[in-house]
Amino acid sequence: MREIVLDTETTGLDPATGDRLVEIACVEVFNLVATGQSYHSYIDPRRDMPEEAFRVHGLSAEFLAGKPLFENMYGEFLDFIGDSRLIIHNAEFDMKFINAELIRAGAPPLSFDRVFDTLAYARKKHPGASNSLDALCARYRIDNARRTKHGALLDAEILAELYTELMGGRQTTFALSSETRKKVALGKQTVAPRAAQLESPLTQADVEAHAAFRGKLGDKAIWNRYVAGPVKS
Repeated sequence: MREIVLDTETTGLDPATGDRLVEIACVEVFNLVATGQSYHSYIDPRRDMPEEAFRVHGLSAEFLAGKPLFENMYGEFLDFIGDSRLIIHNAEFDMKFINAELIRAGAPPLSFDRVFDTLAYARKKHPGASNSLDALCARYRIDNARRTKHGALLDAEILAELYTELMGGRQTTFALSSETRKKVALGKQTVAPRAAQLESPLTQADVEAHAAFRGKLGDKAIWNRYVAGPVKS
Protein backbone atom coordinates (compact mmCIF):
# COMPACT_ATOMS: atom_id res chain seq x y z
CA MET A 1 0.00 0.00 0.00
CA ARG A 2 1.49 3.32 -1.10
CA GLU A 3 1.09 6.24 1.31
CA ILE A 4 2.56 9.74 1.40
CA VAL A 5 3.82 11.31 4.62
CA LEU A 6 3.47 15.06 4.29
CA ASP A 7 4.52 18.20 6.15
CA THR A 8 4.49 21.94 5.47
CA GLU A 9 5.86 25.19 6.82
CA THR A 10 3.99 28.49 6.61
CA THR A 11 4.20 32.20 7.38
CA GLY A 12 1.63 31.88 10.15
CA LEU A 13 -1.45 30.13 11.44
CA ASP A 14 -4.31 31.06 9.12
CA PRO A 15 -4.45 31.35 5.31
CA ALA A 16 -7.69 33.33 5.70
CA THR A 17 -5.67 36.24 7.13
CA GLY A 18 -3.05 36.17 4.36
CA ASP A 19 -0.62 33.54 5.61
CA ARG A 20 0.99 31.37 2.91
CA LEU A 21 2.85 28.11 2.41
CA VAL A 22 6.64 28.44 2.29
CA GLU A 23 7.73 24.77 2.23
CA ILE A 24 6.15 21.43 1.42
CA ALA A 25 7.68 17.96 1.66
CA CYS A 26 6.46 14.44 0.98
CA VAL A 27 8.01 11.06 1.80
CA GLU A 28 6.77 7.91 0.06
CA VAL A 29 5.95 4.93 2.26
CA PHE A 30 5.16 1.44 0.94
CA ASN A 31 3.66 -1.02 3.43
CA LEU A 32 4.88 1.13 6.34
CA VAL A 33 8.47 1.29 5.04
CA ALA A 34 9.95 4.49 3.58
CA THR A 35 11.09 3.82 0.01
CA GLY A 36 13.63 6.67 -0.21
CA GLN A 37 11.48 8.55 -2.73
CA SER A 38 10.52 12.07 -1.72
CA TYR A 39 9.30 15.40 -3.01
CA HIS A 40 10.42 18.73 -1.56
CA SER A 41 10.04 22.36 -2.52
CA TYR A 42 10.46 25.77 -0.95
CA ILE A 43 7.82 28.28 -2.04
CA ASP A 44 8.05 32.03 -2.49
CA PRO A 45 5.08 33.43 -0.49
CA ARG A 46 5.48 36.88 -2.05
CA ARG A 47 5.11 38.52 1.34
CA ASP A 48 7.14 39.27 4.48
CA MET A 49 8.06 36.64 7.07
CA PRO A 50 6.72 37.37 10.57
CA GLU A 51 9.37 37.08 13.28
CA GLU A 52 7.46 34.40 15.22
CA ALA A 53 7.25 32.19 12.12
CA PHE A 54 10.94 32.74 11.35
CA ARG A 55 11.84 31.59 14.86
CA VAL A 56 9.97 28.32 14.21
CA HIS A 57 11.46 27.29 10.86
CA GLY A 58 14.28 29.74 10.12
CA LEU A 59 13.11 30.56 6.59
CA SER A 60 13.52 34.24 5.79
CA ALA A 61 11.75 36.25 3.12
CA GLU A 62 15.18 36.88 1.55
CA PHE A 63 15.91 33.14 1.35
CA LEU A 64 12.50 32.39 -0.17
CA ALA A 65 12.60 35.18 -2.73
CA GLY A 66 12.98 33.66 -6.19
CA LYS A 67 11.90 30.17 -5.09
CA PRO A 68 9.03 28.62 -7.12
CA LEU A 69 5.60 30.16 -6.81
CA PHE A 70 2.91 27.72 -5.72
CA GLU A 71 1.01 28.08 -8.98
CA ASN A 72 4.17 26.99 -10.84
CA MET A 73 5.00 23.94 -8.72
CA TYR A 74 1.74 22.42 -7.51
CA GLY A 75 1.46 20.17 -10.59
CA GLU A 76 4.64 18.33 -9.61
CA PHE A 77 3.35 18.04 -6.05
CA LEU A 78 0.03 16.56 -7.19
CA ASP A 79 1.81 14.18 -9.58
CA PHE A 80 3.96 12.87 -6.73
CA ILE A 81 1.14 12.26 -4.26
CA GLY A 82 -1.18 10.78 -6.90
CA ASP A 83 -4.24 9.26 -5.25
CA SER A 84 -2.32 7.84 -2.27
CA ARG A 85 -3.44 8.30 1.30
CA LEU A 86 -1.83 11.27 3.03
CA ILE A 87 -0.24 10.83 6.47
CA ILE A 88 -0.09 14.18 8.31
CA HIS A 89 0.49 15.21 11.94
CA ASN A 90 -2.20 17.75 12.87
CA ALA A 91 -3.68 17.35 9.40
CA GLU A 92 -6.29 20.09 9.69
CA PHE A 93 -3.54 22.74 9.80
CA ASP A 94 -1.60 21.51 6.75
CA MET A 95 -4.69 20.71 4.70
CA LYS A 96 -6.25 24.14 5.12
CA PHE A 97 -3.07 25.75 3.80
CA ILE A 98 -2.63 23.31 0.90
CA ASN A 99 -6.25 23.67 -0.15
CA ALA A 100 -6.18 27.45 0.18
CA GLU A 101 -3.17 27.54 -2.16
CA LEU A 102 -4.79 25.10 -4.61
CA ILE A 103 -7.98 27.14 -4.75
CA ARG A 104 -5.97 30.33 -5.22
CA ALA A 105 -4.18 28.64 -8.13
CA GLY A 106 -7.50 27.61 -9.69
CA ALA A 107 -7.17 23.91 -8.85
CA PRO A 108 -9.67 21.71 -6.94
CA PRO A 109 -8.91 21.14 -3.25
CA LEU A 110 -7.83 17.80 -1.83
CA SER A 111 -10.44 15.72 0.00
CA PHE A 112 -9.93 15.24 3.71
CA ASP A 113 -11.28 11.71 3.28
CA ARG A 114 -7.89 10.60 2.00
CA VAL A 115 -6.03 11.86 5.09
CA PHE A 116 -4.81 9.93 8.14
CA ASP A 117 -4.09 12.31 11.03
CA THR A 118 -1.35 10.86 13.24
CA LEU A 119 -2.05 13.45 15.95
CA ALA A 120 -5.70 12.39 16.25
CA TYR A 121 -4.66 8.74 16.23
CA ALA A 122 -1.97 9.29 18.89
CA ARG A 123 -4.46 11.10 21.13
CA LYS A 124 -6.73 8.05 21.04
CA LYS A 125 -3.83 5.69 21.61
CA HIS A 126 -2.21 7.77 24.38
CA PRO A 127 -5.02 9.78 26.03
CA GLY A 128 -3.92 12.42 28.48
CA ALA A 129 -0.29 12.39 27.29
CA SER A 130 1.59 14.92 25.19
CA ASN A 131 1.36 13.87 21.55
CA SER A 132 3.54 16.46 19.86
CA LEU A 133 6.01 15.14 17.32
CA ASP A 134 8.89 15.55 19.80
CA ALA A 135 6.98 13.86 22.64
CA LEU A 136 6.05 10.91 20.42
CA CYS A 137 9.63 10.57 19.22
CA ALA A 138 10.74 10.32 22.85
CA ARG A 139 8.03 7.74 23.59
CA TYR A 140 8.95 5.55 20.61
CA ARG A 141 12.70 6.16 20.89
CA ILE A 142 13.05 7.82 17.50
CA ASP A 143 16.19 9.92 17.12
CA ASN A 144 15.22 13.52 16.38
CA ALA A 145 18.42 15.17 17.54
CA ARG A 146 18.74 16.92 14.16
CA ARG A 147 15.43 18.68 14.72
CA THR A 148 16.66 22.00 16.13
CA LYS A 149 14.08 23.86 14.04
CA HIS A 150 10.95 22.82 12.16
CA GLY A 151 11.71 21.80 8.59
CA ALA A 152 9.16 20.15 6.31
CA LEU A 153 11.42 17.47 4.82
CA LEU A 154 13.08 16.47 8.09
CA ASP A 155 9.74 16.45 9.90
CA ALA A 156 8.20 14.29 7.15
CA GLU A 157 11.09 11.81 7.41
CA ILE A 158 10.71 11.65 11.20
CA LEU A 159 6.93 11.32 10.90
CA ALA A 160 7.38 8.41 8.49
CA GLU A 161 9.34 6.56 11.19
CA LEU A 162 6.83 7.55 13.84
CA TYR A 163 3.89 6.43 11.70
CA THR A 164 5.44 2.97 11.38
CA GLU A 165 5.76 2.71 15.16
CA LEU A 166 2.26 4.06 15.80
CA MET A 167 0.85 1.35 13.55
CA GLY A 168 2.71 -1.39 15.42
CA GLY A 169 6.25 -1.30 14.09
CA ARG A 170 7.82 -2.84 11.01
CA GLN A 171 8.15 -6.26 12.60
CA THR A 172 4.37 -6.66 12.83
CA THR A 173 3.74 -6.29 9.09
CA PHE A 174 3.64 -9.14 6.60
CA ALA A 175 5.07 -6.95 3.86
CA LEU A 176 8.01 -8.32 1.91
CA SER A 177 11.21 -6.33 1.81
CA SER A 178 12.12 -4.58 -1.44
CA GLU A 179 14.76 -7.20 -2.25
CA THR A 180 12.38 -10.08 -1.56
CA ARG A 181 9.65 -8.43 -3.67
CA LYS A 182 12.10 -8.25 -6.59
CA LYS A 183 13.05 -11.91 -6.28
CA VAL A 184 9.45 -13.04 -6.10
CA ALA A 185 8.51 -10.86 -9.06
CA LEU A 186 11.34 -12.31 -11.14
CA GLY A 187 10.62 -15.87 -10.09
CA LYS A 188 14.02 -16.27 -8.46
CA GLN A 189 12.85 -17.02 -4.94
CA THR A 190 14.09 -20.54 -4.11
CA VAL A 191 14.10 -22.73 -1.01
CA ALA A 192 17.50 -24.23 -0.24
CA PRO A 193 17.50 -27.90 0.91
CA ARG A 194 18.61 -28.70 4.46
CA ALA A 195 22.22 -29.75 4.83
CA ALA A 196 21.07 -32.75 6.88
CA GLN A 197 17.60 -34.27 7.08
CA LEU A 198 15.81 -33.73 10.38
CA GLU A 199 15.42 -36.82 12.53
CA SER A 200 11.82 -38.05 12.69
CA PRO A 201 10.17 -37.58 16.09
CA LEU A 202 8.08 -40.77 15.52
CA THR A 203 8.99 -43.92 17.47
CA GLN A 204 8.71 -47.44 16.06
CA ALA A 205 5.66 -47.92 18.29
CA ASP A 206 4.03 -44.86 16.65
CA VAL A 207 4.65 -46.28 13.18
CA GLU A 208 3.23 -49.71 14.10
CA ALA A 209 0.15 -48.19 15.77
CA HIS A 210 -0.54 -46.05 12.70
CA ALA A 211 -0.21 -49.07 10.38
CA ALA A 212 -2.61 -51.06 12.54
CA PHE A 213 -5.15 -48.21 12.42
CA ARG A 214 -4.87 -48.01 8.65
CA GLY A 215 -5.49 -51.73 8.39
CA LYS A 216 -8.85 -51.32 10.12
CA LEU A 217 -10.05 -48.80 7.51
CA GLY A 218 -10.36 -51.34 4.68
CA ASP A 219 -9.29 -51.18 1.05
CA LYS A 220 -12.03 -48.72 0.09
CA ALA A 221 -10.90 -46.04 2.55
CA ILE A 222 -9.60 -42.86 0.92
CA TRP A 223 -6.49 -43.03 3.07
CA ASN A 224 -5.49 -46.50 1.90
CA ARG A 225 -6.26 -45.71 -1.73
CA TYR A 226 -4.09 -42.58 -1.49
CA VAL A 227 -1.07 -44.18 0.19
CA ALA A 228 -1.25 -47.07 -2.26
CA GLY A 229 -1.16 -44.70 -5.22
CA PRO A 230 -3.24 -42.03 -6.98
CA VAL A 231 -7.01 -42.39 -6.63
CA LYS A 232 -8.48 -43.60 -9.94
CA SER A 233 -11.72 -42.13 -11.15
